[in-house]
Amino acid sequence: MIARLQRTICLSLLLSALAWALLFWAWSPALALAGLALPALAYGGILACEFVLLARVRGDPVPRAGTAPLLRAWARELGCGLQVFAWRQPFRAHAEPDQVMPAQGRRGVVFVHGLMCNRGFWAPWMRRAKAVGMPCMAVNLEPVFGAIDDYVPAIETAVARMLAATGQPPVLICHSMGGLAARAWLRTAGARERVAHVVTIATPHAGTWMARFGQGRNSRQMRVGSGWLQALARGEPEEGRASFTCWYSDCDNIVFPVSTATLQGADNRFVPGEPHVGLAFHPEVMCASLALVHPRA
Repeated sequence: MIARLQRTICLSLLLSALAWALLFWAWSPALALAGLALPALAYGGILACEFVLLARVRGDPVPRAGTAPLLRAWARELGCGLQVFAWRQPFRAHAEPDQVMPAQGRRGVVFVHGLMCNRGFWAPWMRRAKAVGMPCMAVNLEPVFGAIDDYVPAIETAVARMLAATGQPPVLICHSMGGLAARAWLRTAGARERVAHVVTIATPHAGTWMARFGQGRNSRQMRVGSGWLQALARGEPEEGRASFTCWYSDCDNIVFPVSTATLQGADNRFVPGEPHVGLAFHPEVMCASLALVHPRA
């Protein structure tokens, strides 16, 4: 669903930009070329608003990032976001198929994406996993604007499939809302015994200030202090969080206040200067996370 939606948006923007260029080329080539760049400029403007909000929100124990790191993070998020939302997800969602082969004794990894994403998000991770022969698969979480609990069956199916193929509990690597979906799945009977470790990257474990702008059920559940998040925290044993590694950053333009991406009792790892999407592709995050699955990754 999200691939079709983003593909429609991308193609509509491209056609509109081309029409603008053809219309204005004879009169002003510079204006025509500016029209071609307009979609990227509009996306950059939206990102800039997010970073301004990040800089203005107070009341967090993590020191705020300065102007220069925020500007660098904006530029990185612009590049990463265009790759993810304008190419990989709409047009290359299945470019990297799952690699779930019989591999008894060889642990695998299940990738779980976040809001407004699909399995195409994980293409660079899957290429790296396949390069070392690591069993891997990526889920699609639908309905796009449904409740987070609706995603539990997709994770259950993926874990069961990976466990049957390898004989080993897999590692879950999750971005953003995907980490909350994994925690929701862990509440089901027998789930904790069937997973080796959970990695979350920029996950709003305690909610995010930005969720107030979302109207889907999943967005409302991710609001700071939501009843769903409180029930989720009450329903899980704190000692179970020792099997979590949580990556977070002071330049996350979606999940803030910054400390909301941490989880009490987990191995919380701070990476300064990285934006929301960019954090998922930071070399340290990728290397250390895949090393939890296989040391040669």
